[in-house]
Amino acid sequence: MRNLILTLFLLLGTAVSTAGVPATQLTETDAIRWDTSLSLPQLDGTPNIGIAGAFSGRVDGKLLIAGGANFPDRTPEANGEKRYHRDLYIYDASRGWQVIRDALPAPRAYGISVTLPEGVLCIGGCDASECTDQVSLLTLDGDRPRFTPWPSLPRPLANAAGALVGHRIYVAGGIEQVGGGTAATRDFFMLDLHDRGRGWQELPPWPGPARAFAVAASQSDGFDNCFYLFSGRDFSGDSAWTVHKDGYRYNPRLGSWERLEGEFPVMAGTAAPFGTNHILLIGGRNGTNSDDRMLRLYHTITETLTEVPVSDEIDLPVTTNVLPDDDGILITSGEIRPGVRTPVLLRGTLQSTIHRLTGLDIGVITLYFLSLAFIGWYFSKNQKTSDDYFKGGGRIPWFIVGLSIFGTALSAITFMAIPAKAYATDWSYLLFNSGIVLAVPVIVLLFIPFYRRLNVTTAYEYLEARFNPLVRILCSIAFILFQIGRMGVVLLLPSIALNVVTGFDIFLCITLMGVLSLAYTLMGGIEAVAWTEALQVVVLLGAAVTVLVIVCLQLPEDLGTIVASASAAGKFNLGSTAFDLRQPTMWTVLIATFFTNITTYGTDQTIVQRYLTTATEREARKGVYVNAALTIPATILFFLVGTALWAFYRHYPAELSMAVRDSDAILPWYISTQLPSGVLGLIIAGLFAAAMSTLSSSMNSAATAFVTDIHRKICPAARNGRALLRTARLSTLVLGLVGVGFALIMASWEIKSLWDEFSKILGILLGGLGGLFLLGLTTRRANTFGALCGIAASVVVQILVARSGYVNLLLYSTTGFLSCFIVGYLASLCVPRSSRDTDSLTIYGKRKTGA
Repeated sequence: MRNLILTLFLLLGTAVSTAGVPATQLTETDAIRWDTSLSLPQLDGTPNIGIAGAFSGRVDGKLLIAGGANFPDRTPEANGEKRYHRDLYIYDASRGWQVIRDALPAPRAYGISVTLPEGVLCIGGCDASECTDQVSLLTLDGDRPRFTPWPSLPRPLANAAGALVGHRIYVAGGIEQVGGGTAATRDFFMLDLHDRGRGWQELPPWPGPARAFAVAASQSDGFDNCFYLFSGRDFSGDSAWTVHKDGYRYNPRLGSWERLEGEFPVMAGTAAPFGTNHILLIGGRNGTNSDDRMLRLYHTITETLTEVPVSDEIDLPVTTNVLPDDDGILITSGEIRPGVRTPVLLRGTLQSTIHRLTGLDIGVITLYFLSLAFIGWYFSKNQKTSDDYFKGGGRIPWFIVGLSIFGTALSAITFMAIPAKAYATDWSYLLFNSGIVLAVPVIVLLFIPFYRRLNVTTAYEYLEARFNPLVRILCSIAFILFQIGRMGVVLLLPSIALNVVTGFDIFLCITLMGVLSLAYTLMGGIEAVAWTEALQVVVLLGAAVTVLVIVCLQLPEDLGTIVASASAAGKFNLGSTAFDLRQPTMWTVLIATFFTNITTYGTDQTIVQRYLTTATEREARKGVYVNAALTIPATILFFLVGTALWAFYRHYPAELSMAVRDSDAILPWYISTQLPSGVLGLIIAGLFAAAMSTLSSSMNSAATAFVTDIHRKICPAARNGRALLRTARLSTLVLGLVGVGFALIMASWEIKSLWDEFSKILGILLGGLGGLFLLGLTTRRANTFGALCGIAASVVVQILVARSGYVNLLLYSTTGFLSCFIVGYLASLCVPRSSRDTDSLTIYGKRKTGA
């Protein structure tokens, strides 16, 4: 009883203390809760009055604040003298404050601070008499500061704005001399951290007036990470301030500036990027020599600005820095009124409201899961042999095969990524998804006839027949490893997105999708996979249509107005027509989609397996036609959903959340906050459907490759009977559990970056697969030596291309395809022609047969 009373008192005390903390509501779901408990320590037993213009950043988890200036005796209005400092403050959460007096080589303030992995870069600044061009890296050797010289600025500069964008540091504006009435500059410099030896490069300035005390930030505009420049001031002829309220965006890839819509009266304030596309503009001065008590939230994609006042209890300092701080920001001292500093380090923590699923939503999702389980049970009675398990006994109708191919190619990542891409950018990638139309003739006239005539179970059986067992086994193992990794990421990424926007537990989400997909795949084999994929396609397309209709109904404008505003903003652009293979132009996309789709639809076992499940070759071709016919309208539908979301959030910017840090989570965020109960459950079922269709295909096709290409090689006595069926199910179980386990490991150990490297390596290995198959199908002279040389050349070429940046990443599969084919053919010419007759395994043998 006594413990219960104590607990109640503690909870009451916590509630009271929390209630007294001021907060600022920024959006419908986001608030900044302020904390003023951390202050600069005393100096020589005297309370600290604070500093402005100091350098600040983090080194090894410790907060560093160096230099700065203040008025220790009187304010400027009382003829006080500004004093510049050399002190270094170090704050460690476990040890508190440490002050090192006169740590800087000279008094210095009003420079730029950039936190790098190796330390805090201090750029420019000034003292009471002059500006400096010095740049130095501040690090800690134990508790001792160390300053390492870096390339100097082209000119002395203070009161400039700067930010780190990728691996480049940009510095804009500022003054070059100290003194009343000193004019600002239009200086714009860049330092490439990957090429420091070149020093600072001077770039074309923004298309606006000179300025100092501007505010800068780095953030993505949907296409690229960009440098944003806001506000600032200059001196007119009579020494009066001219405060600018304009804003600009510099795109490093294009090397061009663009003026932003709206006004940004934030001179001398601070800016912090949040999430994927927000910039929080904090305080500043608006031209009346008074502090602006506003928080402004700028969204770089919708180009909207939301303004919210802060309470009178909170002072927003100027001429200071803002640093990321866990789930919020930390403002390091600064000026709160002309000449008056604050010792307070203002901490703001982002608090977001998460919308939970209701009982009705969970009921809808459960009904969907039960439907999948029933399909798996229903088809389990047909599984008598491994041929039934892997090829469906040729019983699957062509229209189900077409839906299954479509569902296999469309994962939950794609279901979220296409609308997210259209929302953030434009329709440049529309042609990439529609490129199956270009590849259809090659697939139906070349690949399908060979697979059907050879009566193979996996695509890699052809490689053994055409070349040798080593080529087959190498490609099959690479495919299996890739599918295990693919299962992990297909499970993980949608689970993360759902967790962010609904609070749905990541591990529960992964387990539900993984175990259920494994269950119906294990029971019903490829038949269950194909029929569930058909159901899943219907669910996910229905979900997309539902979202599109609801978004349009929620907007006050009619559909024509929505289309007109999106068109005016360039949201329907299909890309540049310039022939530049380094950029995602129309030509780049068209070339990439042709070779990518030939590789995917011609050699990927998850797709090829579908061609072998119909009764006849003609039905297999019809399945490909269904997929192609479905892909085009479905792609347009997904792009329309993304554009509609852009229109919605442009009209209602306060509905966006700063907490969403996954660029592909815009669709899950919308459905979790805007859709009614029940409908939300249906759309989440659509997300599950998109994930599980790819997942079940990966499980079954990986097991098919293992049993057919590896197990039968190890155990040649294995026949197509009950024993082999048990092996097929066991391999499905093991590989499926490994894939689910891989997703759980990535979620718990936070090693998601390993997937990037893993997929990159295997993508390089598999990138030339399309060229290898085409080499075998279309040439007589191709041989094993040439095939192995082609694979090796493809790997080398793709590594070189990836490192050089000569072509856009969309073309990596193209370079792998072509290098494998060309080098493989030339290498084959270097060895004597084999006496083995392989014409029947090429298009020439098919012609002979046809004759």
